[in-house]
Amino acid sequence: MTKKNSSGLGLDTVGDLSDFLDASAGAEGKPLMLDVDAIDPDPEQPRKQDNPGFSEESIKELADTIKARGVKMPVSVRENPEQAGRYIINHGERRWRASKVAGKKQIPAFIDNDYSDDDQVIENIQRNDLTAREIAVHIGRKLAEGVSKSQIAKRLGKSPAFVTQHAALLDLPDCIADAFNKGSIRDVTVVNELVTAYKQDPEEVQKLLEENEGEDITRSAVKVFREFLDEKESSKRDPDTIDAFNGRTDSEAAEDDTDGHDDNDVTDKVRKTPEKETDPDKFKKAIVIVEYLGEQGRLILTKRPSEEGLAWIKFDSTGVEEELNLENVKIICLIEG
Repeated sequence: MTKKNSSGLGLDTVGDLSDFLDASAGAEGKPLMLDVDAIDPDPEQPRKQDNPGFSEESIKELADTIKARGVKMPVSVRENPEQAGRYIINHGERRWRASKVAGKKQIPAFIDNDYSDDDQVIENIQRNDLTAREIAVHIGRKLAEGVSKSQIAKRLGKSPAFVTQHAALLDLPDCIADAFNKGSIRDVTVVNELVTAYKQDPEEVQKLLEENEGEDITRSAVKVFREFLDEKESSKRDPDTIDAFNGRTDSEAAEDDTDGHDDNDVTDKVRKTPEKETDPDKFKKAIVIVEYLGEQGRLILTKRPSEEGLAWIKFDSTGVEEELNLENVKIICLIEG
């Protein structure tokens, strides 16, 4: 049996309400019973048709529970401004779809005309019901409307790094975008790692994606792949390249290392210079670990902020660098660099 996510079990859909409640009952906070056929899905629903929650299997499972127990968590709808007597779904499209499959004629509903398209996204993000691509599409639409990344982050209850990371999904190299859209890559961090790798070696990235078509690409797999690219890059150096510091080629330096002798005065002096004793009470290099709206990162001490009260933070999970207000930054600890 397939493993179900929290939104696909239908555990929130029990009970059978079969009669209309009058308008006054609805006003008292009780749901109304609306005809299923008088309700339309939201054309701007953030969850797309290929979302796992909309799969035939997932809807069938939910429909089975509705047949047995009915719908007890009402859907939220708003009045359709263009068609009197019809409604558009705010929240609960899965319950509405499953009710139709279950043969239900009516569904319990609350009417909520105070609605924005951010509401659906916020609810689904908190319940992990949206794919990264669906979140990216919503963020892209908001950016196109002129809403800033910081405003979007505030509305969604997420960090600016979260918004930046997902916005990057809208402008991917074709091969990565194709794998992402097909579901071979679901992890946003993996996508960003592959984009970095693509800048380094696009042919190898394309080859990797072709060889793993239809399979999930994990963080550990990408880590090994990045190490492979780094090794490949270092092996490309011409052994006859002359070193700017000692005037010798790599092959000559290798021979000298084998002989255990180096005629270069600068190198000899460096080798003969005794190491200074380190003070155990001092850091050679300190790294400031911080937290911003629940996400951990490190303070970039070498990057000048645009104004007083701001600082640059590099987030550990994404590698994204953001200039942020220090009022919202919490210092976690200092570590040795």
